[in-house]
Amino acid sequence: MSNLPNILLVHGAWGDASHWRHLIPLLLDAGYRVSAVQNPLTSLADDVARTRKLAESLGGPTLLVGHSYGGAVISGAGHAANVVGLVFVAAFAPDEGDSLGGIFARAEPPQGASGIRPDAEGFLWLEGDSFHANFCADLPERDAQVMAVTQKPIAARCFEDKAGAPAWRGKPSWYQVSSSDHMIPPATQAWMAERIGTRKTITLDASHASLASRPREIFELIGEAVKSL
Repeated sequence: MSNLPNILLVHGAWGDASHWRHLIPLLLDAGYRVSAVQNPLTSLADDVARTRKLAESLGGPTLLVGHSYGGAVISGAGHAANVVGLVFVAAFAPDEGDSLGGIFARAEPPQGASGIRPDAEGFLWLEGDSFHANFCADLPERDAQVMAVTQKPIAARCFEDKAGAPAWRGKPSWYQVSSSDHMIPPATQAWMAERIGTRKTITLDASHASLASRPREIFELIGEAVKSL
């Protein structure tokens, strides 16, 4: 157990750390020390700072695992000296100067974009009636309803903020592509995985919420990353 790295899980937009609830028990049973950050989703810089601070506080070798927008966060927070690798789960992996909106602009808007609505405070919500179909179609309807009701909105500026130099340029990375994703186009995911030069990329027939619908496969990818480290 002492030879295992810490695992720090980083959630994405329209969710929080509870989205990892099916993966966390698998990691704990395997002997990992697990943490899951609760990011404010107020700006990319805010979320990178929150995640990096938690990673540094863990005090030992740490593997960052980011879902969706969380991939942009770990790309920045991964510069922490004790971070030894990055695992992207249907996630953004921006290069320096990229914005997430700019990455989206490389392809036709995904189906899920039609369900995004801004509020008066500058935060974006995913409409409840589209949550199941676009975010987590491979989860039971009741699970999708709970996710929709408890969603955490993300500041619109997070899709406009420019990313800094990415940690994946100097640290090993792994990537999981979701082939039935309606939030980040699968082709865009595959392009990002190729660009960052992953040690391994896997493709799952999964929705955007692969972290919840395919936890066993994500657990196994994390295990492969740990072994190679």
